[in-house]
Formats: sequence, C-alpha cells, structure tokens
Amino acid sequence: MFLSYGSLQNRYGFSSLILDYKTLMSSLIRSPKPQEVIITSLNSFKNKNEIINAIDYKNSAVRSFALSAISENNFHYDDYNDYRTIIQCFAVFKKAESKWNYVSDPEDDEYFAKASETVSRDQLSGDCDDYSILIAACTKSIGGKSRLIRTKGHLYPELFVGDKKDLQNLDYIISKDIFKAEVGERQLHYHIDEAGGVWLNLDYTANYPGGKFMDNAIVGVLNL
Repeated sequence: MFLSYGSLQNRYGFSSLILDYKTLMSSLIRSPKPQEVIITSLNSFKNKNEIINAIDYKNSAVRSFALSAISENNFHYDDYNDYRTIIQCFAVFKKAESKWNYVSDPEDDEYFAKASETVSRDQLSGDCDDYSILIAACTKSIGGKSRLIRTKGHLYPELFVGDKKDLQNLDYIISKDIFKAEVGERQLHYHIDEAGGVWLNLDYTANYPGGKFMDNAIVGVLNL
C-alpha cells in the first residue's frame, strides 16, 4: 500500500523501485564514470557579461523553442517523473544538436548571438559560443540548471543532474532507453563540483547527453 501511495504523492513508489532495479542491473555491466574531475570555481571568465546578456531565457521565443523540442521528442516523461525536467532538457539538447550548423564569427571579432536571435533563424547556426548560449537559455527557461565551461578555444554547456545516485539512474535512462541507439556501449562524461553535484556534458560533439569532452584543459566555469 505504501508503494502505491508513494507513487501518487510523487514519493518513492513502484516506478522508482523499478528504475532502481533496472539501474542496478545496468550498473553491473557498465559504469557511467569513465572520468571524474572536480571543478572548482574560477574567478575570471572571458566575455562573461556579454554571454550572460545573450542568455535571454525569459524571451518568449526561447521558451517556445524549448517547448517545441519537448513535444517533438516523446521521451516517456511520465515513466521517469523524478527526472522529468532533466529529460525535457535532453529533448532541447537533441533538437539543437541535430539541427546545428557551425558558422564562424568574423575574423577580427567575437559575436555572441542572443538565444532569441538564434531561434528566430530558419536554421540554427553559429559557433560554440552561440550553441552554448542557446542550450543554457532554453534549459533555464524550463527549469533546468546549466553552466558553461571554457577550454582553450572552445565553450560548451553542462547540465546539473543531481548526485551520483541520480547519475546512475540517468545513465540507465539515457543508455538503455531514450538515447539507446546513439550511446551504444559508450560511457557518459561529466564533472563533479565542490559540493558533489554532477554536471553532464551537453556539447554538440556527440548526439547524446554525456558525450566525450573535446578538451579536458578547463580555463573557466560560468555558473548561471
């Protein structure tokens, strides 16, 4: 009786029990932690103000883009209610990554397109800065928590997914369900913050959340 009641009250119930069992079985075969790197906060972040200004997550066009991504990708949100928002953020990632067309900035300047500008175009396009801004704005517009990571010559977004137990559950959801074909036997890549929180890579270098890092030499972290 408690399990039935728990499900109705969004507490630990049958669905959580089943997910925990599936996660346990999956974890006996694969590990979601090929690399654990604890990132501490860094004081400076190049072009911080311009980037924050471009993340216009309250713009209606940005939220509409996120909502359309959620409706286009039916990721069984009701089956994983505890992770509904995170999985909806994965839907945003899938739409943006699959439609992204890389276009460089002017040779003599850096251009930071607002997320609302990017979604207004017929085709999603821009460089890594513009992509990261778009992902950050869209995920934030639907309740997700993201941050941006700067490496030498690259910028990419990460999504906060909880703690290591949450990561294990999401590893099952990603690799055995909603991105099963894309992931295959690959492992998920993520970072851990000073509080033990897990941040999953959402870079466009892979067609699934948690793809391999392009560069491990981190020079800046922008918490949003």
